[in-house]
This record gives sequence, structure tokens and C-alpha cells, in this order.
Amino acid sequence: MPAPPSAPPGDDARADLCAASAAPPRPASAPPGGPGPGELPAVSGRFLARATLITASLSLAGALLGLVRDQALARLFGAGSDTDAFLVAWTVPEFAATLLIEDGLAFALVPAFSVALARRARGVPGDPVRALVASTLPRLALAFAAAGALLVGAAPHLVGALAPGLSDPALAVDCTRLTATCMVSFGLAGYCSAALRAHRRFLAPAAIYVAYNTGIITAMSVLGGRWGVRSAAVGVAVGGCLMVAVQVPSLLRQLRGRRGPDAVPGGADWPRPLDTALLATVLLFALCRQSQVLIERYLASPLPSGAISHLNYAQKVAQMPMVLSLMVCTVTFPLVARALAEGDTERARGRVEQDLALAAATVLLGTAAVTACAPQIVELLFQRGAFTAADTAATAGVMRVYALGLLGQTLTGVLVRSYFSAGRAAWYPVAAMAVGIAVTAWTGARTVGPYGVLGIAAANAAGITVTAALLLSGMGRSGVPVRVRRVLRELGRPAAAALAAAPVGAGAASLPHSALVGLAAGALTVTTVFVVLGLALGAEGLAPALHLARTATRKLSHARHR
Repeated sequence: MPAPPSAPPGDDARADLCAASAAPPRPASAPPGGPGPGELPAVSGRFLARATLITASLSLAGALLGLVRDQALARLFGAGSDTDAFLVAWTVPEFAATLLIEDGLAFALVPAFSVALARRARGVPGDPVRALVASTLPRLALAFAAAGALLVGAAPHLVGALAPGLSDPALAVDCTRLTATCMVSFGLAGYCSAALRAHRRFLAPAAIYVAYNTGIITAMSVLGGRWGVRSAAVGVAVGGCLMVAVQVPSLLRQLRGRRGPDAVPGGADWPRPLDTALLATVLLFALCRQSQVLIERYLASPLPSGAISHLNYAQKVAQMPMVLSLMVCTVTFPLVARALAEGDTERARGRVEQDLALAAATVLLGTAAVTACAPQIVELLFQRGAFTAADTAATAGVMRVYALGLLGQTLTGVLVRSYFSAGRAAWYPVAAMAVGIAVTAWTGARTVGPYGVLGIAAANAAGITVTAALLLSGMGRSGVPVRVRRVLRELGRPAAAALAAAPVGAGAASLPHSALVGLAAGALTVTTVFVVLGLALGAEGLAPALHLARTATRKLSHARHR
């Protein structure tokens, strides 16, 4: 387990951060190699754009490899009972990724490493960053290993609870035991990612899903003929190890910071342990959020074979716009934490409102494109081998319903970072997510009978939208005090553009031609209508989105001509 309880970072930690921020800026003539060990790169608009571009580009590459992974899964094993069994086991890495990499552990570790880095910059005795690692990593690694061992032993009971109607539970148990190894590998990968992002190093953390999906694809290609769908579970174990391997060299370089005089054990500068209450709230929030998947698979398990697979394929593709829209928040989370630690709520509010505008514009454009081109996307990506035209139609219908909740998913992802960026326990987000989960369960139980998988997808969209509304309404009391009415007004502008763009794009995509041409025509139409209407309506998030696109184009053009 993590270190014993302690008070959250308070006045002392804020003073450390304020003192660190008062240090003179790095000279403009700094060496081209960037800051040395123990130093942080300067924060500027150019730095944020570059960091966001790196994160988004590698995350997009990882997401595309994830599609290749799902394509291989569909081609090799179709959408039948074997795939359903693996996808029940897939619940383990899905939960582990949310808890240990994406939402949970990072909310506790990024503020802790930020304080340690500020202490290092002040030249306190010893090295606070290495001291923090020494005091937290062994305990967390032991907790990760214990959780993995518990999952291996409890796999039959877990499968029975998750999918009581599954046709081949023994196969699901085997896959679950193989995927349980990710509790250790994902935990270590999440620790490395949080530490590196606090150091404002984004390249290695952004590459983890490239490594992860490469491991799964390779394992399925090599072992699929002999081991069947179990090869995908082996790939999860291999891919998790690769996630750690791509980050360790970069983290070791950061830990070689300048070292001061030896610290005195028990002194004022001895590293504070992680706040147990903070860990409890962030992990509970992540558990509640990821339990949407449990509800979906529980409700879908008695449905005809392939229902869980259709839900999985639809969700993976539909959520790509949401994943890309949250990339900027990955970069700005440490900046919001720093502003709150310094007591500068105005700077934190401005940053969060900008993030909301940019993320909303990005995800609503993606929502319109997914809604308009769902059949063409699914046919192009999956319809081959054991994946039939009937699977395409079912998956496309689910994808369109899922898309209704993408804005809620994105707003939840942006807002929850604001609640936890102060490095203190926050119970309101947990309560808001619990209400959303209750809405999902209640709605799904009543819609799965008449509507099947479409009812499950609609319940998901309804629950996460309720959570997003609660988080936004509570920001003034518990989080960064954003101007709610202003945010809602800004959200309405790209939403109106998306509502107009989706049907026009669907018409263009459905004209008689191949799936590839239809997708291109629909996507181009959606983008044109959305951008023109969004700019006409004054959507604030479009300007930075277009700037990032221009930056990416210039860098790609420069790379081609070097």
C-alpha cells in the first residue's frame, strides 16, 4: 500500500512552488540540447504547442495501432464467443489503464513530483525527487504485485461476476489470468509517466501505447494460429512490459539531477508521503468511471453472441475524437496544478476555460464525423475475414449512439483534472461519477430489453452526460472557479456547428461509391461545414485547434524537405 496518511500539500508546499517560480528564467541562449538534468523547460506558447503536438501525434499513432490491433482481432477471431471471452478479460487492462496511467495515479503523483521539483530547484538538502521515488515506488510496486496476484487467484469469480451468461467462461478465465500481469506493468508505466510529465517531458509517456499495441499485434500474429484468442492476452502481458521499457531510460536521466548536501532524516525537508485521502478519491473516481464498461458487458452478456464485440469495436472507434481532444489537458495539467499551488486562481481558471473550449471544438468535430460516416468507417476498418456485413451494420449503429456521449466524456476528462490539480482529496467528483454510473445502470437495465446493444450505448451516453453536467455545476465550490455560463455559451457554438455538419456529411458519405471514397467525401464535408459555421458563430476553441493543425503541417513539411 502507499505511504501512511499525511496532510495534503499546504502552505509549505505552496511556498516552495512560489519560490521556485521566482527563479530567473532560463537564458535565451540556452544550449540547443534543452534543459539539463534537474531543470525544467521554460513554459511558453511555443512549448505548449510543441508538447501538445508531440503528445497528440504519438497518441494518434498509438490509437491507430489500436485500430490495427482490433482489426487483427476481428480478422482472426471475428465477433463470436471467443472474442467475447477475451473482451471480458480485456476488462482488466482497461481498468488498470484508467486507474494507473490515465486518470487515477497521475492525479496524485503529478502534484507530488511538482513539489519535489520545486524543492530541488531551491537547492534543499539532498535530492527531493530521488527521495520521493525512494519513499513511494517500493510501496506502490508491492501494491501492484499484490493486486495482480489477487486477480490471478480470483479470475473464475471475476469472470462469473462480469459476464454470468458467457458461453465459454473457461477461456475467459485463462485470458484474465494472462492479462492480470498488467497490474504490475501498468502501475510502473503510470508511475514513470507521471514523473516524466511533472518534469515536462512528454515524448516517452506519449509513446507507451505505441509500444503496448505493438506487443499485442505481434503476439497475435506469431501465436494466434496455435493459441487462438489467448495470444491476444499474452500480447497484453508483453505490451505492458514494453510500456515500462520505453520510459525507464528517460526517467533515469531526469533522476540524475544536481544533488545538494545530504538531508537529515526526519528533518523539515524529508519527503512527504503521498496523501492517502487523495489516492483514495482519485482511485475511486477512476473505478467509478471505468465501471461503465462492467455495466455494459454485464447487460450484454445474455444477448446473442457477438453483442459484447459490437460494443467494443464501436466504442474503440467512437472514442478516438475524445482521446485526441484530451491531449492538451495532458500537457496543461501540471501548469494548472502549479497555478493553484501559487494561489493564482485567475491563471488556473483561464487555462481550464481555454482547455474546455479547445477540447469541445475538437471532440464535436469528431462526433459529427463519426455520426456521419459510421458505416463507412466500420466497413473500411473491420469488414474482412470473419467480420461480416451484418457485424458492420450492428457496430455502426452502436457507434452512432455512443457518439452522443462524446462531449460528456471529454468535459468529464477536462474538469476532473481541475478538481485534483491542487493535490488535495476531492470527494465531489467521486459523487458526481457515482450518480452518472447509477443513471447508466438504471437506463441500461430498462433499455437493453427493447433495444439491445443500442439501449446499452444510449445508457452510457446518458450517464456520462449527467456526470459532466454535475462536475461543471460544482466547479465554483470544489474546483477551479470557471465561469459556468460563459463555458456553456461557448460550448453551444461548436455544438450548433456539429448538429448542422453531421447530416450534410452523412448525405455525402452515403452516395453510391466505395467505403473509402464515401469516408473521404463525408469527412471533408463535415470538416468544411463545421469549420465555416464554427468560425461564423465565433467558437473560441477553433482558433487554437487550427493553429495546432498549421503547426503540424509546417513541421511535417519541414521534415520532408530536410
